[in-house]
Amino acid sequence: MFCNQCEQTMNGTGCTMGGVCGKTEAVAHMQDTLVVGARKLAEAILCADKAGVVDVSADDLLFSALFSTLTNVDFDSAALKAMLVRVLETAENLRAKAGCEKSGRTAASLADELLLTAPSPDAFAENEDVRSALQTILFGLKGVAAYAYHAQELGCRDHAMVVSAAKCLAASATDGVSRSLEDWLALALEVGRINVRAMQLLDEGNTKTYGDPTPTPVSLGHRKGHAILVSGHDLKDLYEILKAVEGTDIYVYTHGEMIPTHAYPKLRAFKNFAGHFGTAWQNQIAELPAFPGPVVFTTNCIQYPGLYQGKVFTSGVVQWPGCVHISNGDWSPVIRKALEMPGYAEDEEGQSVTVGFGRKTLLDAVPAIIDAVKAGAVKHVFLVGGCDGIKKERQYYADFVEQTPKDTLILTLGCGKYKFFKKQLGNIGPFPRLLDLGQCNDAYAAVVLALKLAETLKCTVNDLPLSLVLSWYEQKAAAILLSLLYLGVKNVRIGPSLPAFISPTILKVLSDRYGLKLVTTPEADLKAILG
Repeated sequence: MFCNQCEQTMNGTGCTMGGVCGKTEAVAHMQDTLVVGARKLAEAILCADKAGVVDVSADDLLFSALFSTLTNVDFDSAALKAMLVRVLETAENLRAKAGCEKSGRTAASLADELLLTAPSPDAFAENEDVRSALQTILFGLKGVAAYAYHAQELGCRDHAMVVSAAKCLAASATDGVSRSLEDWLALALEVGRINVRAMQLLDEGNTKTYGDPTPTPVSLGHRKGHAILVSGHDLKDLYEILKAVEGTDIYVYTHGEMIPTHAYPKLRAFKNFAGHFGTAWQNQIAELPAFPGPVVFTTNCIQYPGLYQGKVFTSGVVQWPGCVHISNGDWSPVIRKALEMPGYAEDEEGQSVTVGFGRKTLLDAVPAIIDAVKAGAVKHVFLVGGCDGIKKERQYYADFVEQTPKDTLILTLGCGKYKFFKKQLGNIGPFPRLLDLGQCNDAYAAVVLALKLAETLKCTVNDLPLSLVLSWYEQKAAAILLSLLYLGVKNVRIGPSLPAFISPTILKVLSDRYGLKLVTTPEADLKAILG
């Protein structure tokens, strides 16, 4: 196997004996083959689109399949094999419906053949820069797929976006099209554009379904009673679980990137929505054994559950061998497990943190922010967010936030905030200095805010007193970075290390054109930013 799609890849180059994430060589090969299958489905979607045929289920499946191959999502070989067969069968049926040329093979036989013969999706690109561009495009599309998957679960879709994604996915070094490095980079930026649309659809789905987030304190304590912990990113699954426990003494807690869900009016209205437990994904092995109830992983971020596997459940595209998978909205196995386990014996108040500075809240605050900047009360705004992870170098982000001047605001999102989410940084006028925008997909809120500020001030985004200092771990972060580059945002700092899949040539282009740079030390970076 060879996998270099995430930040924790072995030696900073690539995992070859097994994934640091926990996936086996067999699972890695199954995921690589599923990407090959997804490309065949993408080609079928493109052929059907030319014939005027649209199949929503095929569109949805394309993103579900890609999402299944993202880091820390599906570790179950049997489930991945079933997905591969389904993808190939859907591609064949779509070709037949559109009058396109068919393979004439059964999906099962073609799947078996691909598993024996399919190379890594990018192994055929001999040129280092082409291979790097292909990987950047593929990994970015995996990030897009995560956001599009959640959006389609809420009924928000865009066939034109699917067609654009299919074109990018179908591009290869052997497709008969001659492309320069500029062409490959243009495709990568197209992925960034597609991701902006996917995040917009997800924002639309979340807010129309559950209301606009508003600033809300979230308890880090607990209530007496049975307990269920919900991890991942999926608001729909959380809502269904909250509905299922209404009228019981089972309380629901969030974990990881689910903490922002407390800010949505239709979710926080549930009396059994109790608070938040734990921190970021990489700490789950140390933290989750202490939780006195079952744990549900709704999307990516699952790790090897070890001795507490018996209380772990999965849903959606997430699967782990041996863990009960919830399908068809039947949460009764989770509820039974919660009633079997002790729960919390006593109430504990605990600290609280405030979340909910979403798109509408930020846009409503634009006049006040501009007044504060003009009056000199706010000298600079930092977006410090992204993914958390294992490396000790990630302490940089906590130190950076701690050292920001008291006349600056810090926007944060994603699980990277767990390095500093409990820090008391004070206020500037009506604003807490630390503003939690939400999940990683809520980078859309930051983009909308920056564009609105620039429009109001009649300048470009790069003229604003705004700096982005981002931590990355997996493919959603890659998609967001491509979105920022597509929007022309410059001087973004990323860390704690540069992506292994970026070649020196492409890195130089991104550095020269966009000022993309690696974080150094908080002191040096703050000095460079603020002067």
